Amino acid sequence: MSLADWIVLGLFFLLMIGIGVWSFRQISGTQDFFAAGGKMPWWLSGISHHMSGYSAAVFVAYAGVAYTYGFTLYIWWAVPVSIAIFVGAFFIAPRWSRLRQRLNIESPMEYLSTRFNVPTQQLMAWSGVLLKLFDVGAKWAAIAVVLNVFAGVPMAVGIIVSGAISLVYSAIGGLWADAWTDFAQFVVQLIAGVAMFVIILAKLGGIGAFTGIWSQLPPTHSQPLIGPYTLGFVLAYLLINFLSYNGGTWNLAQRYIASPRGSDARKAAILSGALYLVWPLILFFPMWSAPLFYPNLKDPTQSYSLMTMDLLPHGLIGLVLASMFAHTMAMTTSDANAITAVITRDILPVISKKYRGLSEKATLVVARAAMVTFIVITLIIAIYSGSFGGILSLLIVWFGALVGPISIPMLLGLLPAFKHSDSKAAIISWAAGIVTFILVKYVFTVSTATLVASPVLVSAILFIGMGLLNRGKSVAPEVTQLLNSLNEDVDDTLSKGSRLKYES
Repeated sequence: MSLADWIVLGLFFLLMIGIGVWSFRQISGTQDFFAAGGKMPWWLSGISHHMSGYSAAVFVAYAGVAYTYGFTLYIWWAVPVSIAIFVGAFFIAPRWSRLRQRLNIESPMEYLSTRFNVPTQQLMAWSGVLLKLFDVGAKWAAIAVVLNVFAGVPMAVGIIVSGAISLVYSAIGGLWADAWTDFAQFVVQLIAGVAMFVIILAKLGGIGAFTGIWSQLPPTHSQPLIGPYTLGFVLAYLLINFLSYNGGTWNLAQRYIASPRGSDARKAAILSGALYLVWPLILFFPMWSAPLFYPNLKDPTQSYSLMTMDLLPHGLIGLVLASMFAHTMAMTTSDANAITAVITRDILPVISKKYRGLSEKATLVVARAAMVTFIVITLIIAIYSGSFGGILSLLIVWFGALVGPISIPMLLGLLPAFKHSDSKAAIISWAAGIVTFILVKYVFTVSTATLVASPVLVSAILFIGMGLLNRGKSVAPEVTQLLNSLNEDVDDTLSKGSRLKYES
């Protein structure tokens, strides 16, 4: 890292903080802080959704997968994500925006008290918050690894610095700050990624290297599925990605909630899905070619960072490092905003009466305090991430296996086809998914695909199956009314008093 690189990185951080300060002026209440007032343009929502969907782990853990196994990274990660978002664009994404129109929600968990009941909502909210503590902690650890390779910064220091900078703009600017910093970070990572792509192509002899590298790499590197990344693994992750990227990961649901109308949420999803389909081909190319530059690398997860330092001129190194920070900060700050929304809107008012009926100003104070607390805890988890099996284990195994039991009731609960799946179905499917994960993780010896797929499949089968058994029973009128009302957009200019009202 030269002085030029540090200057570029410093300017990047100043830009992030500047956007946060600007966004602070746009916040007049929690509706703005958590849902951008329902006024986020579809293109901004789509880019923010894309940027919030992956972190610096792509440049660390996934770089190691690309180095070791090759093209399969695109097949098992990027393609399923893109397909999942495209499908959700027509069945799920618009319904989130319509929930805000009808129920004035600010958090993805709010509607569950009407759809099921308050105990079910609390169970899902608490378990989701606990899961996100580990997920976000893994992302802080990933960016610290990158900073350690680039500048020799100790892991704990890297974790604390990146978390503190993110906390500044996210705590003061809310979702507007998240979205606009996502856009700025998208521009930074686009410039850095394309620069890295072009320079690597030049080093390898020109544009022909885009396809020519595969003849120089081991034959297995061009295979679509190899090693632990089997067809079963891909299908399991396709299901998990459908749940995660369409709202099971709460910060991604927020991007749709913030859209003015369901049609805008659909366009945002299509844009995000298209970016996932195209951009990784450019982003991953240097990772795929890394074995040609470092044929016997002991730690493949450092391959992308080493290529950046060895092959790029000073100034661009700082830009690439900024782009890595951009991915992590986009994801972690949006996660923090979503978790804070759930804590502020869904958990605290149930825990204590003193959090009910607060003024907008007082609620904002509570929200910002909750955000600070959440981020501090995730930073502590990041420092001790090795105790949980390392970064890749946290991201793929823990999150992949546990996101399903939480999101099955939340996502499928939005669809009229599953209206007979009641609160009992939601709780039993959640509990069975958690128990299944414990069994396949700590009792039985199973493949990675089975480990990831089993919990979500068990949850889905029970949630849907219990709904089928309940088809002879009547459904609460407010549930039927709510689910049917989400099929079409309404005029968002309607006053709150004239909107549909639902009581749990």
